[in-house]
Amino acid sequence: MATSRALATPPPATARRGRRPGIALTVIAATQLMVVLDITIVNIALPHIQQALKFSTTDLSWVINAYTLTFGGLLLLGGRAGDILGRRRVFIVGVLVFAFASLLGGVAQNSAWLLAARALQGVGGAIASPTALALIATNFEEGPERNRAFGVFSAVAGAGGAIGVLLGGMLTSWLSWRWVFFVNVPIGIAIALLAPLYIDESERHPGHFDLTGAITATAGMVSLVYGFIRTSDHGWTDAVTLSAFSLAVVLLAAFVANEQRARQPITPLHLLRDRNRSGAYGLMLCVAATMFSIFFFITLFVQEVLGFSPLRAGFAFLPISVATIATAQFAARNQIRWGPKPFLVTGSVLVLAGVAWATRIDIDTTYAPGILGPTLLFGFGMGSIFVPTILTVVSQVAPHETGAATGMLNTTQQVGGSLGLSILVTVYGTASRNEARQQVGKFLQQATPQQALQFKATGKLPAPYSSEVLVHGIFRAFQMGLVFAALAAVITMFVIKVRPSSAPIGPSERDAEGDA
Repeated sequence: MATSRALATPPPATARRGRRPGIALTVIAATQLMVVLDITIVNIALPHIQQALKFSTTDLSWVINAYTLTFGGLLLLGGRAGDILGRRRVFIVGVLVFAFASLLGGVAQNSAWLLAARALQGVGGAIASPTALALIATNFEEGPERNRAFGVFSAVAGAGGAIGVLLGGMLTSWLSWRWVFFVNVPIGIAIALLAPLYIDESERHPGHFDLTGAITATAGMVSLVYGFIRTSDHGWTDAVTLSAFSLAVVLLAAFVANEQRARQPITPLHLLRDRNRSGAYGLMLCVAATMFSIFFFITLFVQEVLGFSPLRAGFAFLPISVATIATAQFAARNQIRWGPKPFLVTGSVLVLAGVAWATRIDIDTTYAPGILGPTLLFGFGMGSIFVPTILTVVSQVAPHETGAATGMLNTTQQVGGSLGLSILVTVYGTASRNEARQQVGKFLQQATPQQALQFKATGKLPAPYSSEVLVHGIFRAFQMGLVFAALAAVITMFVIKVRPSSAPIGPSERDAEGDA
């Protein structure tokens, strides 16, 4: 009786059901793809951007950081805005802000202009992304229909990074670096026009914005990430680095204190009391830290060591996209049958195995199997993890807190990726500098007088000495990546205890069971 009543009663978060769920899902998934791939699509174009807008090497890194920091830092506010103002309404605003910022980036005439556009892109992404995920709960019925929708959404999110590298290579090679920004404009406009026609609006929950929480959380995470990024160039004893870390501790502590006192906190901390949900957040943090690093360093290796062109490097990542999509669909179809636990454990073990294989990288490593093998394992692992993680997070969450719960999941992914990459870049920088000193000694022992003079003038080691430096740094970074992957495996095995009989169950089912 409880089951039949649950199926007959729509969730409270639902206003109505669209007549074209396929189009609705396409619009939602396209938004997530646009937001996620923008993290990596720019990577391939960075040398061209540097040359065109006269970036220094250090400042060039902020083309990436300006996006990821504002994106990750404001996701919590974006999720809360959707709950209060209506998810579809906020979703459309976020998409339009993102498209406008992309247009500004494409026509940028100097470095400051581009960095401002990238930061505004992050704002738009932070508004659109959490509401996109929450809109699935609004537009798709609890059970297999919603699981399939989450499967498509997760596959797009998981493969977005690799697709971005491929698309960035195509656009940069065939058109111009400016098109890695222009491509978002027509997509964003199309999404904004289709959303009111095919996506249902959620119920609005009157409330107040926790601006203190939003400011302290955003500023604290920005300061923390900045501290790690600066460490890679200036070391751990640098005064500015230490100040950034100290400020981050103060701000994040203030955030937690504020959330405990706030009448309507931006992040309801009681969501973390659930063991499975907090474990899912920790898992996403660790997996994202590993994922961002894999993309960054493997892209560097195939271009600098294997000599791949940007376009060929993009195609090298296609297998990981296929593996992620296929596995995510399989996981979504079998959640009711087996539950999240087997997929989470299997996925985390595959990720760990992939990173362990990647640590065998050396100067003689070839694409197949040395790069293809680890990335395939990583793709299968990510596909297995994404769907059950999302379902675990939204399981048994009150309708008015769905945006906050999914916002926290997106935040842990972006912050985990930013922090993880920053930490691994620090390890890479230290290891490569130490290796460079050894390789300089070897080179000068064998160099001709003319080669020695050229080195002193440019400061650049010729191949294969420079390749040795690069590979040694990547090797050490992957060793650190093993720590994140191992933590993810531990969380899935010993922290998350969800079983098929207990996950995932929606609010309507829980209420129906209580009535029975």
